[in-house]
Amino acid sequence: MMSSSVYHINKGINKPIEFKGLKAQYIWWLGGGLVALLILFAILYICGTNVFICLIIIGSLGGLLFFTVYKYSRNYGEHGLLKKIANASIPKVIKNYSLIHFKKQLLHEEFN
Repeated sequence: MMSSSVYHINKGINKPIEFKGLKAQYIWWLGGGLVALLILFAILYICGTNVFICLIIIGSLGGLLFFTVYKYSRNYGEHGLLKKIANASIPKVIKNYSLIHFKKQLLHEEFN
């Protein structure tokens, strides 16, 4: 007798990575920010800053980091912030002060 196989279908194919409401690249941004806060805490502690002051600084910056990253994730979604940054780099106007192309076009029209 043959045993029957059970295959589970992965329904998450081609969906963005999501963790606790964070989508795609925002997970990496939050992780990088947390590593930066850890390094900042170490630097402040080694420099001799009071531990409670270090905790207050790191705690407030960490809260700001979480608030900002979750806000961007909620507002812009998976690719929205990257599209906004790319759209900001597109020039509004292209200016060309050279007449070379214009003169070539005039010469081409005269002979045709």
